[in-house]
Amino acid sequence: MTFSAQDVPPAAELTPEREVLTWDQFGVASRELARDVLTSGFVPDVVVAIARGGLLLAGSIAYALGAKSCGAMNIEFYTGVGERLPEPIMLPPMFDDSTLDGKNVLLVDDVSDSGRTLAMVDQLLKASGATVRTVVLYTKPGTVHVPTYTWKDTDRWINFPWSVLPVVEVEGYTPSRGADA
Repeated sequence: MTFSAQDVPPAAELTPEREVLTWDQFGVASRELARDVLTSGFVPDVVVAIARGGLLLAGSIAYALGAKSCGAMNIEFYTGVGERLPEPIMLPPMFDDSTLDGKNVLLVDDVSDSGRTLAMVDQLLKASGATVRTVVLYTKPGTVHVPTYTWKDTDRWINFPWSVLPVVEVEGYTPSRGADA
């Protein structure tokens, strides 16, 4: 795989004003978070990602825990850098939470910024009868939902290695922009 100059983000996006997570740091962070979960005594039956941001971390933690039961809830809140909807909304396909009664669920996202997405999904899973713990890479000050497990606190915008590059452009391809696209 090769990259061209257009694949590299502008230098302004890599300035010290941003928290920059590398792939190597991501690997270390996911293993440390898995260890934190287990040393706390919580053993998840199911790992649930908040898509899209929590998908890679959830998979990495699930592998580190040896957990095979995984799922994802599609939630949209952020629409761009610093831009968000008035409230988080669920997108299809919908997650079947009917099997979670009595289960230990580890809910995973990349960041607890406002915390409103984590809080909403946490409440939905608990309403299904699950015991829920939340885990994120980053927690920001002022969040309404302080996760059970956090790798790092920051007040900066975060450059994640999976989302820092622009959408791939190929003639005839238009990326999906949500449920209606």
